[in-house]
Amino acid sequence: KFLDKWQGLIYLIPWIIGFVVFKAFPFGQSLYYSFTDMNFFKSGTQFVGLTNYITAFTTTKITKALIITFKYAFITVPLKLIFALFIAYILNFKIKCVNLFRTIYYIPSILGGSVAIAVLWKALFKEDGIINMLLSFIGIQGPSWLADPDYAMVVIIVLRVWQFGSAMVLFLAALKGVPADLYEAATIDGASKTRQFFSITVPMITPVIFYNLVTQIAQAFQEFNGPYIIFNNGGPRGSVTLVSLLVYNYAFKSNEMGMACAMAWVMFIIIALLTVIAFGSQKHWVYYAD
Repeated sequence: KFLDKWQGLIYLIPWIIGFVVFKAFPFGQSLYYSFTDMNFFKSGTQFVGLTNYITAFTTTKITKALIITFKYAFITVPLKLIFALFIAYILNFKIKCVNLFRTIYYIPSILGGSVAIAVLWKALFKEDGIINMLLSFIGIQGPSWLADPDYAMVVIIVLRVWQFGSAMVLFLAALKGVPADLYEAATIDGASKTRQFFSITVPMITPVIFYNLVTQIAQAFQEFNGPYIIFNNGGPRGSVTLVSLLVYNYAFKSNEMGMACAMAWVMFIIIALLTVIAFGSQKHWVYYAD
């Protein structure tokens, strides 16, 4: 009887241990360090209160990184969702080799976050890279993508948008769940395909749009691999210095772990606030059948 009563909890023990050791403890420890001057190479750690947080909002370098991160997220996320929905809509039609196309379009989501793809991306966009070679074939002088502040952001935005596969799969599943009789009724009423898309398709898949929006915002604000590997030092004149790069620099280059933890918590709070706003707004635009 004892085993029957606690059997589920016993099976959960490995997960609970992993959660406490690798999630809960580091989570609480980083919060504590954010109020200290923690340094790996300093023997004593002093409590400094809100000093790190005040510095985060008063230092020009950090506020600039926050603005760049917001700009990156609010450009990347809509583009990625629009592109993913567009491809999903096309792949929802009965066309030859559709499963092959779905696989091909999904592959970037698996490979996109890897170091190898970031290195490849850097090679593609360098001054004598493939992108500029292709542009030269049509008579366009390609810019210095990696050295010009006006184009550096474009490089990492395109890299992120290219990884639209995971959002596309969810959109595709949602599109298949839209009742066919709605389209039949709209066709009888004389509605065009465009009108059907915006009046039937989009409203019916808003729950999936909402889910993708929240998850993609969270991912965009935590972007690190691509910008770090392609630009390393934050790009020309710091044009692609996202907050995640500053967190890394403070923690492992300047050895200011307290400051790094404070900045990480600032980003956590920003993502949490944006998520709360998104959940608060869903009653105005997300349609649930029940």
